[in-house]
Amino acid sequence: MVGVKVKDNESIDRAVNRFKKLVARSRILNEYKDRQQYTKPSKERREALKKSIREQRRRERHQY
Repeated sequence: MVGVKVKDNESIDRAVNRFKKLVARSRILNEYKDRQQYTKPSKERREALKKSIREQRRRERHQY
């Protein structure tokens, strides 16, 4: 669970921004969006394969 404690003399806007960053880093919204819609297992495997190929190509580009 993500939570932010407001520090002394800290504006609410700054605390909200810290909260938003924590939510983005924890990938809660991504998980929520993924669960909104059912994805067939075959499509999940296909997407995972595409993702692994993309990551492998990226690693090869940046490898010296």
